[in-house]
Amino acid sequence: MLYAATVCCASATAAEPWMNTKLPADERAGLVLREMTLDEKLKLVFGYLGADQASKNTKRPAPSHDQSAGFVYGVPRLGIPHLWETDAGLGVASQGGPNVRYATALPSGLATAATWDVATAYAGGAMIGAEARAYGFNVMLAGGVNLLREPRNGRNFEYGGEDPLLAGRIVGAQIKGIQSNHVVSTLKHFALNDQESGRTTVNVRIDDAAARMSDLLALQIAYEAGDPGAVMCSYNRVNGVHACENAHLLNEVLKDDWGFAGWVMSDWGAVHSTVPAANAGLDQQSGMPFDVSDYFGAPLKEAVLNGWVPRARLDDMARRVLRSMFEHGVVDHPVAPAPDTIPFKAHAAVSLQDAQEGMVLLKNDAHVLPLNGAVKRIAVIGGHADKGVLAGGGSSLVYPAGGNAVPGIAPTTWPGPVMYYPSAPLDAIRKRAPGATVTYADGADRAAAAALARDSDAVIVFATQWTGEGMDVSDLALPDRQDALVAAVAAANPRTVVVLETGGPVTMPWLADVGAVLEAWYPGTSGGTAIADILFGIVNPSGHLPATFPASEAQLPRPALDGFPYVADRRFETDYHEGAAVGYKWFDLKGLKPLFPFGHGLSYTDFTLSGLAADVKDGIVHAAFTVTNTGKVAGREVAQVYVAPVEARWEAPKRLAGFVKVDVKPGAGVGASVTVDPRLLAVFDATAKTWNVAAGDYRVILAASAADAKAVATTVHLDAAVYDVRGKLLRARTVP
Repeated sequence: MLYAATVCCASATAAEPWMNTKLPADERAGLVLREMTLDEKLKLVFGYLGADQASKNTKRPAPSHDQSAGFVYGVPRLGIPHLWETDAGLGVASQGGPNVRYATALPSGLATAATWDVATAYAGGAMIGAEARAYGFNVMLAGGVNLLREPRNGRNFEYGGEDPLLAGRIVGAQIKGIQSNHVVSTLKHFALNDQESGRTTVNVRIDDAAARMSDLLALQIAYEAGDPGAVMCSYNRVNGVHACENAHLLNEVLKDDWGFAGWVMSDWGAVHSTVPAANAGLDQQSGMPFDVSDYFGAPLKEAVLNGWVPRARLDDMARRVLRSMFEHGVVDHPVAPAPDTIPFKAHAAVSLQDAQEGMVLLKNDAHVLPLNGAVKRIAVIGGHADKGVLAGGGSSLVYPAGGNAVPGIAPTTWPGPVMYYPSAPLDAIRKRAPGATVTYADGADRAAAAALARDSDAVIVFATQWTGEGMDVSDLALPDRQDALVAAVAAANPRTVVVLETGGPVTMPWLADVGAVLEAWYPGTSGGTAIADILFGIVNPSGHLPATFPASEAQLPRPALDGFPYVADRRFETDYHEGAAVGYKWFDLKGLKPLFPFGHGLSYTDFTLSGLAADVKDGIVHAAFTVTNTGKVAGREVAQVYVAPVEARWEAPKRLAGFVKVDVKPGAGVGASVTVDPRLLAVFDATAKTWNVAAGDYRVILAASAADAKAVATTVHLDAAVYDVRGKLLRARTVP
């Protein structure tokens, strides 16, 4: 593997005032900014692609790392290093080509969200951030938190699911983990980039209050939890204006309302102007030559010199970049490539735990799982399970050591290649069943697969759905007639287990006929091992769905996906008429029964949730309860707390207000508690920019899913209260 070892050698000495590590980052940025020339400031706000682009006859900058996502020149004479940027949130990705960079792949973002565990999310972020640093990168283009508003979105696998609290906390923890390595993480994609079809031309329409209580709230929670050094604005238009020149989003919401002090970079190819974009709050153009023009190159210099972009605005742009570099240790801890120091075995174990924690046991009739020694003949069918596990496509794709286990599947170019990591479930299954005969069939011949199933004690069918950046799926069915394969196998043997490797929710017309279903998502570097561990009970499944699985597309707010199939350069509109009622909230509002509800997840043991007690202290709701393991094996349960107004009207009947994942031994009970963010009890007033809690009674619901029939509830009373845009109490009215 070829690797560029170029580093930026600082020439500033420790005696320079901005190199004083005891000073605040803001002050240090201001000090060094005074020493910079106009051209040096302009360098900081203009980024390049870190790879050659033959279609535009461009070459990457010489100091950039080959086949990387991006590069920004620093100011070496002042001790300001270059910025070396890598995709993405699942590991150190590589641009395609002859010298790909091998790294450890986390499971998909949706899989990590399914862990419902912020510690697991943090550990994964810390791991990929460490590998980024070892490869010489100091910016990681991670932190994807776009809500799963559209389950056909080809990029859902990168994100954190459909709920603002869950997605925000999980992704915020990942960002914090990445940045623990003195590597800046982004938060993206800002904002409302919830589908890939026509992502550069679609105009999404939504009112401000609804946006603030859904997608923007998820981003805000992730920002508060993770403190990202940069935010990446998105491709789409929002209420008529491109996100990267949308003053409402960038200046008003992000910088003024939330107080974001870092820099806003564009997505690669998301800039459409110079003066409007700069004045609207975009601080850095990324990835030239993806854009039509070098808007923040010579045109920006001209705009500054003639006054269309004030010099103070350029200073603010550069200062924001510098501040984050000081704040997150990029200046004080310069990177130097040392890939030989990466502990790949230890990192694979981090990915393994993430995969184990995030797999969701959706169904398990008659205790088909876990498999045990009584099973002597096991059929493994389909999904290239003899070779490896599937990954999602696009900029987040991590290339594995050992290469693609199933090369040649179309598309082989971006957003491909379709990648299978060489962690074969079949090998892992055989290791865990040494006394059984394990036979594999690829599933191409359904009759042969059914015959094998009929002659087996247990059947494991692997079903896959490849999704990727820049594309959406036409429907939620499994592709390539895999539903017919599952149906044929299940008809031959009801002890059929279906393992799903999918980018998001799928429909299951065969569900009633199979014994068990395990959602494995895209399980990452150690995915085959993780799947086998769950199937054989070495690990007790504990994942819970971060997204509703619809019974059909007819249940969605938009049964037909707007703009699909996409025609190049065609502009179109998408009306988010559901507002903040995303996912389970929409299903609750409309009285729809999903295939599997948000929060659902089974275990090999049984849990009860009891002893719910809730109170209000200084206007803040606290809930305490007990999680008891009534089964015979140790396990982990996700206790979910929802809130519902008795009289006030929200966008939907209830909202997730808190969650905790606890380890419980057989026969034991564990006490747990959550504190409810008051914004989750409020309605946003877009005119006053306040979160308003209505006086009245509120139900506090303890449940194992959004549709848990065994949920327990209690009621608390809240006085009227008003919180500012950041959730700080402004005033409360106490009734004597």
